[in-house]
Amino acid sequence: MLLNPSKILFFITLMSGTLITISSNSWLGAWMGLEINLLSFIPLMIDMNNLMSTEAALKYFLTQALASSILLFGIISYMMISNLTYYLNLMDNNISSMMINSTLLLKSGAAPFHFWFPEVMQGITWMNNLILMTIQKIAPLILISYSIQLNFLFIIIVLSILIGSLGGLNQTSLQKVMAFSSINHLGWLLCAMIFSENLWLFYFLMYALLSMSIILLFNNFQIFYINQTFSLFNKNIILKFSLFISLLSLGGLPPFLGFLPKWIIIKFMVLNNYLFLLVFMVTFTLITLFFYLRICYSAFLMNNFENSWMNLSKINILMLIFSFISIFGLFTISILYWIF
Repeated sequence: MLLNPSKILFFITLMSGTLITISSNSWLGAWMGLEINLLSFIPLMIDMNNLMSTEAALKYFLTQALASSILLFGIISYMMISNLTYYLNLMDNNISSMMINSTLLLKSGAAPFHFWFPEVMQGITWMNNLILMTIQKIAPLILISYSIQLNFLFIIIVLSILIGSLGGLNQTSLQKVMAFSSINHLGWLLCAMIFSENLWLFYFLMYALLSMSIILLFNNFQIFYINQTFSLFNKNIILKFSLFISLLSLGGLPPFLGFLPKWIIIKFMVLNNYLFLLVFMVTFTLITLFFYLRICYSAFLMNNFENSWMNLSKINILMLIFSFISIFGLFTISILYWIF
């Protein structure tokens, strides 16, 4: 991708569309940025060596085009109801607000609007998966934070946590596992959005960092199914350890870095007496952690052997740096907090 000038051009326009959306002071400007972002991502998805990528690009385009058309309809109806004042402010009309929120949730892949997300994830490359899981969620989530409806958002949080946890249980494709994990994390993101803008941005950055550390490994070794992970890294225990500890960190297992943003959200939820929602979220997130543990348990204990020597020259330093941050990030932050 980095050696292809057209791919670089489309990636720049994709980032430009996101920046237009988040810096816009009107809903029409935000809609325009979303359209630029959509039309830039379609050429990035298509891969001539992958027959499924065209189908995935078509599914993505049709879903996003439907969401964009309903979003435009919601914006226009809101403008008509509020005397053509369409600046980003607190919304008065519940129907238009719910319509706009629903389309933005459809664009970000939150449950129950997630029907397209796992299928599209399975049909594209790992690097496009990373873009879809991180960069493509930025603009819709920031627009959702402008127009939060608490009652509607609670329903979306519960459904995202539920479907994200149960949907990944019977999957053998790692891309679908990462897709349902993303839906689960989206529930935590929306919950963080209720309390603070800085909180959900921090959670999103941690999620993007952990996803990058895992997907770089998957992409480098072209791993797409769970059974490929069992014996692939037996000749390099460090890479195997880095991959599976990063998976556990993404699942939110203490004492790894992925637990830190969840820990902060749990604290805010306790302080605001959202105890029932907290118990529900923690319980079903443990199910997400279970299907990570299932992969790690099989790879570490049932399909493992030791070599008398190890070739360290082939280890990708960037992957190890991300994995090191994932594993020891919480320890480092705790020590720095204790010192300062």
